[in-house]
Amino acid sequence: MKRILALILVAFILGCIGENPSSSKGVTIKDMLGRSVEVPKEVHRIVAVGPGCLRIIVYLNASDMVVGVEDFEKRYSFGRPYIIAHPELKELPSIGPGGPGKLPNLEAIMELKPDVIFATYIDERTANDIQEKTGIPVVVLSYGELSNFTDEELFNSLKLAGKILGKEERAEEVISFIKSVEEDLRKRTEGVKEKKVYVGGIGYKGAHGIESTKADYPPFEVVHAYNVASVLGKGHKFIDKEALLKWQPEYIFIDEGGLKLILEDYKKNPDFYESLKAVKEGKVYGLLPYNFYATNIGTAMADAYFIGKVLYPDRFKDVDPVKKADEIYEFLVGKPVYKVLAEQFGGFGRIDLKNGSVKYSLPQNP
Repeated sequence: MKRILALILVAFILGCIGENPSSSKGVTIKDMLGRSVEVPKEVHRIVAVGPGCLRIIVYLNASDMVVGVEDFEKRYSFGRPYIIAHPELKELPSIGPGGPGKLPNLEAIMELKPDVIFATYIDERTANDIQEKTGIPVVVLSYGELSNFTDEELFNSLKLAGKILGKEERAEEVISFIKSVEEDLRKRTEGVKEKKVYVGGIGYKGAHGIESTKADYPPFEVVHAYNVASVLGKGHKFIDKEALLKWQPEYIFIDEGGLKLILEDYKKNPDFYESLKAVKEGKVYGLLPYNFYATNIGTAMADAYFIGKVLYPDRFKDVDPVKKADEIYEFLVGKPVYKVLAEQFGGFGRIDLKNGSVKYSLPQNP
């Protein structure tokens, strides 16, 4: 009988070993590329490589674990709330140039001895190559695509990084926060008579003018505004400016990353702009650019509240867009940074194309 019990016990132990993805050295996870990666059970030192990767780490309140950053993060803080809120990150050692398509400095990373390298926008072959050459686990995260705010790929990346960093609770808080914002925006504008809108000046591998737009602009979608460019399908688009004369949107919003180019174009072609209904009626408004080294989710949400306030002031009586923006930034990156962003770009407000000014002004509540 004792022998039988012993055999059962051995079989049970062996069975558990076969099912358990953990080893004495670490835990095996699957990253967003489906790669099996063994990471330490406790992680204290990390680096983040690629567009948006460091932002995810900051959202998880794990910036104190970062031991090195890309030169891109060190040189530029324009438009990126996570760096504005955490300037100390710019003082960390360099891990390479940064920027889309640029590989990190592997020797510099090895000298910093991180427990894990987090990365975005790299393929499986590159991830495996970096891991093999450095001997450091590489976990690939995904930013997904901001077609709306509830992006499952981003959420899964937050959960994965949260699990590795011991920040599971924070990951769930961030996900719940983003979902609650989208739900609030949709409920506020449910059943509205949709306004015809257009957004120009969208950044796409650089700054562009009024002809640069996004056919499925998420902030419009979550406040039930009719995007006149939606007839073009999905994604970023360059339109023929004459299309605006045909569409005649009621409101024009300008991504302030392209505002300078639009103001210069106005001086050259004032007759074109003054032929637009929205310009003649003073319904041109500025938005903070949210595409800077991948998507600044907080800025996209803040833009949506401002757009909602402009289009449907009766549904947003209790919302001050500036205060709401800072509430969002405080939760996601730890500090209110709207003022700095407004100084960089112009901020929320009515744009006077003729005089080249942005004035904080909103329609009066009915």
